[in-house]
Amino acid sequence: MNFLIMGPPGAGKGTQAKILAEKYNFMHLSTGDMLRHEIDNKSEIGLKAKNYMNQGFLVPDDVLLSIMENTLTSLKGIGIILDGFPRTIPQAEGLEEIFQKLDLQIDYVINVHVDKDILINRLTNRAKNSGRSDDTKEIIINRQKVYSELTEPLIQFYKDQLLTINGDGTVEEVTQRILEKIQ
Repeated sequence: MNFLIMGPPGAGKGTQAKILAEKYNFMHLSTGDMLRHEIDNKSEIGLKAKNYMNQGFLVPDDVLLSIMENTLTSLKGIGIILDGFPRTIPQAEGLEEIFQKLDLQIDYVINVHVDKDILINRLTNRAKNSGRSDDTKEIIINRQKVYSELTEPLIQFYKDQLLTINGDGTVEEVTQRILEKIQ
């Protein structure tokens, strides 16, 4: 079984992905972890990604999709949870091609939905508690805006597999809502 988990910054998707990966003995894949792995291994694609990152640029879709294909090929036969990828329609289309090529399918797309005001409160509190000065309210609001513009169209793209989960409440409450929908 393979899951995608999506939601705006602060929705708790990474937390839920880790819980589900542990419960089902799946591999939890985040784009950041995959990039770091390729960079640490000094692979050709990892060095290409590092070059973009060092210049302050986003890693292009073709590079991300190459890393994704390498990772999925090496994990074939193991259930996966993709956390925060894809973020755009072109990435989703590329991911779909990779899944078809590897004869895999996405079983569930879990969209963790949280009210914008709750998200802003969560993230500003997280910033205060972690001492991160880069998570100002303005930056948080901008991240929400970018998410809405780029990622929300994925809800329509994945409409046939989409499970929208209310992400308000405790971690345990949200986990329970997810489990009720997928079991």
